[in-house]
Amino acid sequence: MTTPLAPLVLGIETSCDETGAGLVRGHELLADSVASSVAEHARFGGVVPEVASRAHLEAMVPAVDRALATAGVTLADVDAIAVTAGPGLTGALLVGVSAAKAYALALGKPLYAVNHLAAHIAVDQLEHGALPEPAIALLVSGGHSSLLLARDIAGDVQPLGATIDDAAGEAYDKVARVLGLPFPGGPPIDQEARGGDPAAIAFPRAKYRDQTLDFSFSGLKTAVARWVEDRRAAGASVPVADVAASFQEAVADVLTRKAVQACRANGVDHLVIGGGVAANSRLRALAAERCEAAGIRLRVPRPGLCTDNGAMVAALGAELVARDAKPSLLDVGADSALPVTSVLV
Repeated sequence: MTTPLAPLVLGIETSCDETGAGLVRGHELLADSVASSVAEHARFGGVVPEVASRAHLEAMVPAVDRALATAGVTLADVDAIAVTAGPGLTGALLVGVSAAKAYALALGKPLYAVNHLAAHIAVDQLEHGALPEPAIALLVSGGHSSLLLARDIAGDVQPLGATIDDAAGEAYDKVARVLGLPFPGGPPIDQEARGGDPAAIAFPRAKYRDQTLDFSFSGLKTAVARWVEDRRAAGASVPVADVAASFQEAVADVLTRKAVQACRANGVDHLVIGGGVAANSRLRALAAERCEAAGIRLRVPRPGLCTDNGAMVAALGAELVARDAKPSLLDVGADSALPVTSVLV
């Protein structure tokens, strides 16, 4: 007797500057097509919402077509459409939501408008299998630095802590600019840090020992900028590798300390790390070291699945379809401030 195939879900992601289209069947990733507009934002030193929205318009259909070709399927084979409804840039979200509605309406398939943050957790299932419940999730990117308690990825995700100012990825971008490194700042700082001394400069670690699970990286960013400015004002050279390594160590130290703290406080022994900064080598290494010492199981997707992509949206959509969740209405809107507690809109 042949086992029926799980539903095929098309996921669409346009929350920021990546246009993502992914195809997932159950926990199997069939295709992940991403078109980034980061080069168009580089000269501005950050993402420009209008530029991002226009780039999504141009890249949407080609990205979906590439995903279908990679998976060896057609639109007629798709069983459901999932799309990021928020949080994110309003204009960018509207492009993805509108495209998803068009595909769903044209194909006569159900639409699932999902939460971007919950999707970052769900994507881990494509690499490591079903997510343990409950689990603590540390999500770190240019727009988010959050600790979440995921009792049920399909419907019960609760915030435990978040940044009160700059997100970690945002701090990376600003420090990279100070050091004369390219945008986005994460990869070049990570690369420079490998040749530097993480203990060379004692940069501050805000909210390091308080009893909250919140983060703060604005003061760290400012401290780096002032240190560099003082060196230059004194006519001294700036040891870029040491500054990068010391800054990165401060970020990873705070993130991993708070993540372990969240696991212990909630009696949870599984930690999932996601978001673009989860690709950072020092964060991954320090998290593994501290989780092993604390008896916590660590799950981190491969770097390509950490950044924004359609696969993560399709993964959450596939989970919702498997749970027989009620689809979204076709008049569903984009919500730039969608709370993580709203996994499905």
